[in-house]
Amino acid sequence: MSAAQDGEQNWPVRDFVGYGRQALDFSWPGGARLAISVVLNIEEGAERSHYFGDGVNESSWESHRSFPPHVRDLMAESIFEYGSRRGTHRILDVLERFDVPSTIFASAVALQVNPPLLERLRNSPHEICGHGLRWTEAWELDRDKESAQIGQAIELFKQLTGDRPSGWYSRYSPSIHTRGLLVEHGFSYDSDAYNDDLPYYVRVGDVWHLVIPYTATYNDTKFAFNIGGPSDFLDLLKRAVNFLLAEGAAEPKMLSIGLHARMMGQAARADVLREFLAFCQTRGSDIWFARRDEIARFWRETFPDPESLAACSRTDPGAVRHV
Repeated sequence: MSAAQDGEQNWPVRDFVGYGRQALDFSWPGGARLAISVVLNIEEGAERSHYFGDGVNESSWESHRSFPPHVRDLMAESIFEYGSRRGTHRILDVLERFDVPSTIFASAVALQVNPPLLERLRNSPHEICGHGLRWTEAWELDRDKESAQIGQAIELFKQLTGDRPSGWYSRYSPSIHTRGLLVEHGFSYDSDAYNDDLPYYVRVGDVWHLVIPYTATYNDTKFAFNIGGPSDFLDLLKRAVNFLLAEGAAEPKMLSIGLHARMMGQAARADVLREFLAFCQTRGSDIWFARRDEIARFWRETFPDPESLAACSRTDPGAVRHV
């Protein structure tokens, strides 16, 4: 496996090799072949809008109407409010019915403006992961301003939840400064990557920093952009699980599933989540539903550094490519 030398001074370094055809000889907790990370994005109340003084509107994703940017878009605002008022609670209800812990990619301000939701999360099995002070595009900020916003987010999370998040995920894409700043601010992992089915390390200065890749594929934004109805998304998820479980007979894998309160929180789509979790239950101990901080903890304990990864890898294409 090649390890990208990912210090801020030369990031982004592109690694086209990764684990390649090397299989890691390990097992997820309980002997599971597949770790599934369900992620719920909570951004509602932290998005851009004229109401918050931003002078622009945020796209709702549900409506494709071209709306004048200088006029307050009350429809888009209302769609975001649906996610906060109803969608988030519906998704959490489904997850908790199946005893599935999730990671919450939360913009700090989104929790601040919804005290009942904040109280629910404080008394839940879910992890809160940093997703910005507001739902901000990091690449638009200079280094100092981005660092200041990360610091402000940490302090607001502490104030709201009593603790700081251990992980971070940027809106869509980080800036070239983000990963170095996350190390400076003491984060143990980030999910600002989409390039693998397993966690991996990158070098940031003198630190081996852990990356737990996220997904744009198994993500409910498909409803807005390029997939049909709920059944299509369900089929996508089921096929991923079946294929990765087959690969997992030789080497365990990880699957991320990205949800948004205003998208998956709609009733017909929430039913997809219910049916998918029921399907996963039939696979028993083959699947480990895990929070991302749990995956990070397991990975660091099992593989403290890239050298330990290399020590337990094997090249056996026939075993890995048996599906």
